[in-house]
This record gives sequence, structure tokens and C-alpha cells, in this order.
Amino acid sequence: MEEFMRCYEKVYPQMYRTAWFYLQNRQEAEDAVQDAVLAAYEKFYQLKDKDKFGAWIMQILVNRCRKRMKTWFRREDDIAGITPSQEKELAQETDFAMSSAVKQAFCELGEEERFIVALSVLGGYTSEEIAAILGRNHSTIRSKYRRALQKMRKKLEV
Repeated sequence: MEEFMRCYEKVYPQMYRTAWFYLQNRQEAEDAVQDAVLAAYEKFYQLKDKDKFGAWIMQILVNRCRKRMKTWFRREDDIAGITPSQEKELAQETDFAMSSAVKQAFCELGEEERFIVALSVLGGYTSEEIAAILGRNHSTIRSKYRRALQKMRKKLEV
């Protein structure tokens, strides 16, 4: 328990930022982090290399966020069914359209690209650290990161 808590305390802020970036909702992000921590705690004994705890729990978190986003996008697909009160709420959020567009562009990236962008932008990891987490060459990670950002930029410009 103590070893898990020491590892968890190091990555919690990054986990929350990553979840918030994916979900753009405080409560959903907190729930996703809580779900990921519970799942990680239950399987902690299976982790052989404790130095890879950060990457391992982040992958669990990303999977939990993806599950939540799938259900959220299914609920939000029917724009014609928005009630006047929902429309008023959306109008009050000045950056709703932009955050929605960024979220959509982010979701259209491949899984590895999303993971690299999230670790870099939200986690503050360097390309060398991400390369170590993913077991790749750091120049490959930099190239994938740059291409992922270019893809997002193209989607947002259209």
C-alpha cells in the first residue's frame, strides 16, 4: 500500500491534467482518475518494474477516458435534440466551440499519437522520457509528435 501511494503521489497531477484534457469536464476527469487509480491498485502486484508505474497508470487512465468519451459522444451526437436550456448553457461557454473542435481533432489522432501528445502537453514529459515509456527511439517520438500537431492544426483550420 505504501509503495503504491508513493508512486501515485508522483503522477497524480499529471493524471488529472491528462484526464481533464481528454474529457474537458472536472467531474468526469476526477471520476476517470479515481477509476484508473482503483484499477491500478487492484493490479499493482502484477507490475514487475515499479519504475514504469507512471506510464502504466497513464495508459490505464487513457483507456478509462476513452471509454467515457465514447459514451459522451454518443449522447452528444444528436445536436438537433438540444433543448432551449441546453442551448443557453452552451451559449454561455464562450470557448465551447473551440474546445469541442480541439477535442474532436485530438480524438481523430491515432491512439499512439494521442498518447504522445497527452504525455508531452499535459504530462510535461520530454521526447526522451516518452520514448523510454513507449520503448521507441526519441527521434521517432519527436516526429510523431510534430505530425500529430500538424494533423490537429489542419483539422482546426478547415
